[in-house]
This record gives sequence, structure tokens and C-alpha cells, in this order.
Amino acid sequence: MNDSELLQEIKPMVRRSDGFMVEWNRKAIVKQLLKETKLAKEFFNVRPMTPEEAEEIAKEVERRVFNLRLRFISGPLIRELVNNVLLAKSTEKPEYAIYRNILTRVGTPVYDAYLIDVGKGYKANENANLQPNPETAHKRKADWVSGEEYLLLMPPKLADAHLSGDLHIHDLEYFGTRPFCQDWDLRYFFYYGLMPDGMGTRTSIAGPAKHPEVAILHTAKILASAQTNFAGGEGFYNFLVFLAPYMRGLNYKKVRQLMQMMFFEYTQAYVARGGQLVFSNIQVQPGVPEIWRDVPVVVRGRVGPDVYGDYEDEVQMLFKALYDVALEGDYWGKPFNFPKLENGISPEFFKAEYDDLWLDVHRVVAKFGTPYFDNMLPAYRGYGKGVSCYQCCAYCFVETPESSSDFEEKLYFVDGKHFTMGSWQVISLNLPRIAYKANGNDTLLFEEAKRLMDLAVEIFKVKRKWMDQMIRNNRIPFATQRPLDPKTGRRGPPAVDFNELVYTIGLVGGNEMAQWHTGYQLHESPEAVKILVRLILEMQKYKKELEARHGIKIALARTPAESTAQRFAIADLLTDEFRENAEKMVKGDLARAKWMLREGEKDVPVYYSNGTHVYVGAKMGLIERMDIEQKFFPLLNGGNMFHVWLGEANPDPEALYKLTQRIATQTQIGYYAYTKDLTICNDCGMVTSPLHERCPSCGSQNVEWWSRITGYYQAVSGWNEAKKKELFDRYRTITAAAKP
Repeated sequence: MNDSELLQEIKPMVRRSDGFMVEWNRKAIVKQLLKETKLAKEFFNVRPMTPEEAEEIAKEVERRVFNLRLRFISGPLIRELVNNVLLAKSTEKPEYAIYRNILTRVGTPVYDAYLIDVGKGYKANENANLQPNPETAHKRKADWVSGEEYLLLMPPKLADAHLSGDLHIHDLEYFGTRPFCQDWDLRYFFYYGLMPDGMGTRTSIAGPAKHPEVAILHTAKILASAQTNFAGGEGFYNFLVFLAPYMRGLNYKKVRQLMQMMFFEYTQAYVARGGQLVFSNIQVQPGVPEIWRDVPVVVRGRVGPDVYGDYEDEVQMLFKALYDVALEGDYWGKPFNFPKLENGISPEFFKAEYDDLWLDVHRVVAKFGTPYFDNMLPAYRGYGKGVSCYQCCAYCFVETPESSSDFEEKLYFVDGKHFTMGSWQVISLNLPRIAYKANGNDTLLFEEAKRLMDLAVEIFKVKRKWMDQMIRNNRIPFATQRPLDPKTGRRGPPAVDFNELVYTIGLVGGNEMAQWHTGYQLHESPEAVKILVRLILEMQKYKKELEARHGIKIALARTPAESTAQRFAIADLLTDEFRENAEKMVKGDLARAKWMLREGEKDVPVYYSNGTHVYVGAKMGLIERMDIEQKFFPLLNGGNMFHVWLGEANPDPEALYKLTQRIATQTQIGYYAYTKDLTICNDCGMVTSPLHERCPSCGSQNVEWWSRITGYYQAVSGWNEAKKKELFDRYRTITAAAKP
């Protein structure tokens, strides 16, 4: 065996710092040296490295690596070897010492840190809610360091499952410091007051709100404080009902002003991690739900004697005011993207007396598309037996007398007991890869899904170890706070009952899984739908086994997958074992993506379908698509979402309301939204629909597109390339065609 053959035989796989596993390629070192040493000229007025010099360094590093006889090697280790060679040669060429400084890893390579500062590079468009400001740059650098730390501090097989693309650990950067998301019980703060730091020693403490303006301001500060303790979205269930007692005696003009103040408080405070808006949602109803009508109000630091049913008029006024403000939009006439308005649909509110209020909602839908609908009519939602809410981008949480032994005490706020609804952690499974491995065998398909669920549970256990440590060391103080009871002076219960949080296993790429397994996409054959239903049923059955075995609560959910649908597609395209399969399955612009990947680009226009969704580009009627996707809602207790992609510039609010009634009463769809594409002119401020290259009003090309990326509205310029491609792939609906 000659030297060339030997080297070929022993070359290792490389675990790149961006999360992918690739084959050894010396040219990658050359390319990196030539690219990154350009900064020597910009900052030190020293020439960059020449191609000849880069090749010389790369060959020496390759020789050292191959001599180690490793099966795997990490990107950081390769970088250290490069730096070692540069340092050794710096006595002969002093400029090599500068190259070494530039290439030194400080959590991120210097070059990548530079790209983050200028708004490019590392996960630049992973989260469209992040703002282009200096705080975002600091967050992304911290995210890089933290993500690497947590992968290094968990068992290698678990880290490898994430890095290889078998599964995805969401919000990895917060894995060791924060739970995922929380829907808060406002009554807790209306009774105990507000302690933003959770301890009372680092910030001032406010007593229970006495006035409506203060109550509104407290709601905004609660969510801002919560974002320092949680990784995902923060919100309030039953928002208007709990707020209503503060509105007694106020006229409509005043209530409307308060709702306007609420919107601006939520959308103008850059207080969340990385200098972004708080990802917020509020569950709203046009009246008082049946389960709350006889429950004593909690307001101004007292409980009762009034009951929430006494405030039906105030809730209706709040609801109308809320949507009057939402219809007007901000000063430019642009929609408020937060808080997400989660409209609770329950039997008592689908009566003629509420029609005018529902029409107000649909006027906002027709103009902006922003509201969401939390449909509690299907039997599986269990309405009237407990409390439930949708949260974040479409995760569902429930508490019932069966799941909580002290449900009644929480309902009636006995001794400060209240509902806690949220998630510890979300882990998503790469369903197309499961299908590739099964290669048409049902048994293997189910077994591989169970194997990944086992891994997810092991990761959840690691998560809980971190969280227990955080709780012991008082590192999530807002969630663990125990304020003083305003009457007894004793400590109240913790703000969050961590025993009630669930662990969420998400699904990505159900459509492509079915397509590979059966030869058909979900919209092409009942057989495709059938195999996805069977897979989820098997996973639900195994979920119950895991819950019993490990003593935890698990929820299966459709993952919003703002970036995960892209990441899984890229991971499969980069893996030899799955590349040919993935090239046939991924959606988007495969040819462009392959070229970009060869050039070292990471943000490329390919994706798998979200969750259990029909392919967004499927040219089928809305009713037909509803008939397919509704089948998955009763199976996913952790949440799902149905999208209506609107194709009309000016849809009729009454037609939309009729469609809402049809979806709510005739399908199993538990959560849905109408998405309207918007064009916002940065010169004249005009908001129009749909997507225009030029402003229809002033003709300017300085326009920004807005649409719903997964479960929230945001500027398209901040989307990743996969979601941008999906935006143009979406098959839009003419609502008139969907009328009964």
C-alpha cells in the first residue's frame, strides 16, 4: 500500500462547528485560511496569506491529523492544529503570528465573530424575531459558546444524535439555564404584586396593581421578566377575563386607550434576550367562559367576593377595544405582530349575541391576517373539564382534574394555588431520515421512531439535571419566586410549579416521511396519510410507556420548525448514507442549494415540510387540505396548527367568519390562522397586500415584506433562505371558493 492509499484509508470524519458531520477535505483548510486571513489587511495592514502558503499549512496539518489515526476529529481541534503550525512558523514569518491571532477560537472563530457583528454568519436568520442591533450580536456569540458547552457536557451519543441530524435540540443555547416556555396565570400577580427579579433585592417591589393602567403595565413587565428565565414564548391564558375587574366603571374610550397602551408596551420594549421583542401571546375570549363564571375574582390583592361572571360586560368591552386597536395598527398603519392574539372558541361564544365581536376579529384577519383561533369545540379538546391554551408558535398545554389532584384549589386560587402550563424542553425528530432507514418496512419505521424517542428522553433527563441545579442555585428566580402574602405575610407558593411542565417531542417532515415510505405525498394518496397516522399512534402508545417508566409528562407536537426543517434537510444532503434519498425528497431549490453547500454556505433554500402539514405547494382546494390535516390534530396532544394561506388582497370579513365557523364546527382542527402577505413601504409607510416589488402608493422600491413565518408575523428580510423559498412555494386560497 503506497502513502496515498494509506492516507485515503485512514482519513477521519470531521465534526464541523456548525453542527454537521462531513468527510475530511484538505481544501477546506486552504479555503478557510484564504478567507479568514483577509482580516489581517483590514485590521493590521498585513497582507493576507497566499494560496501557496495556505496549501503548505494545510498539508502539514493533514499530515499531523492522519498520524493520529483518528476515526473522528472536531473542527475546533483542526483549528488548534492550524494555529500550532502557524505559531511554529511565526519565527520565520512574523505575519504568521497575526494570522494565528485571527484564527484563534474565542468561542467562535474571529472571522465568524466579525460576521456576527455585521449581521451575517452564524445562524444570522435562524430566528426572524431577532432584531438587527448590537445586543443581537452579543446574543449570537453567547449562543455559540453555550451550545458547544452543552453538547460537550452531555453523553456523546446524545450530542451526536443532534449533530448528525437524527434529532434537534431546540434552543440549545439555553439548554442548561432555562426551561422552554410558560403561559402565566395573571391572578398570581394581581394578588401578590410584581417582583421582577424574583428575589426583591435587585429591583423594586410593587404591590398588587390597584389601577387599570398599572395592571396593564404589570402584564408587560411580567412577560419581560419571564423572558430572562425562559427560552421560548411567554403569554397569559384567560387574559381579558382576569383583567376585566379593573375595567369596572370605565367608559369605552378609556378601555380602548388601555388596550392601545398594552399593544405598544408589548411591541416597543426591546427587553428580551439579545435585544428583541418579547415573544408574547394572550388568550382572549369575547366573554366569560363557563368554567370561570362562578369563580371568585382575584384583584387588588384580594380574592372575591365578586365572581368573574359578574364582569361579562367588561370582557366584551375589552374584546371590542382590543380588536378596534388591532384593526387600526400602529402609527404607520402596520399590524402589531405581538402579542399573538389567541381567540378562544368555545360553545358559549358561538351564539348570535357574539357575532358582531367575531366580525371585528375577522375585519383584522381581512386587513392583516394576524389573529389565531384556539378551537375548543372538538371533543378531544375536553372543553369544560379543565383549562387549556395554545402557546408560543403552536404548543398546547392542558390541566384537568385528572392531571392535577389539586385542580379545584388552583381554579379557586386557594392559598395562592394557580395553574402552571408550559414546557421544559422541545426535541424534534427527523421523520424523513427515519423513513430512509426503514426503507419501506413498517416495523423498522416504528422501531426507529421509538429509538429516537428513547434518546429524547435521555436528553430530557440531562435537561432536568441542569434545571435542578439552576433551581437549587436560584438561577431562575422569577420562576421560583415566593412573594409575601399581602394579608398573612407568609410566603406564597412558587410562581411556577415545575412538576406540571411537560417535555415536548416534536415531529418534522411527516409529508416526506410518508412520501419515501409509500411513494406518495400526503395530498397524493390516502396510503400516505394512513402511514403517518399509524406512526403517530405508535409513538403515542410508546409515549405512555415512557411516561410510566420515567415518571415524566411527555407531549407529542407538530414542530413549527422555523429553522429545523431546513437543518434536517441540509443534514441529510450532507450525509453520504442519506444524500441520494434526500435529493429526491427535499423541497425548495435543490440545484441552488447543492451549489451553495459546495461553496460552504450554510443558509440554503431547501426544507422538509413542517410537522404533519401537506406540502405547502400542493395545488389542492382548502377543504381537501383541511380533510387531510384535521386527522392529525386529535393525535398530537402537544399542539398542531393549520394554515390558511390567503390569496386575496381584500378578503370579505363575513366570508372569513363563515369559514371560521365551518372549521370550528365541522373539523377536528384545534388551532389555525389565516395568513395574509403584506408589503410595507419604508418611504411613505403605506401597508398593502399582497407582496409588491414597488409600493403601489408612491412607487418606491424601498419596501419590506411581512408574512407569517411559522406561528408569528415578522419581516421576510429576517427569514432564512428555506423559509423565504417556502413563502413563494405556498399555494394560496381564495376564501370564496371555500364557502359551504
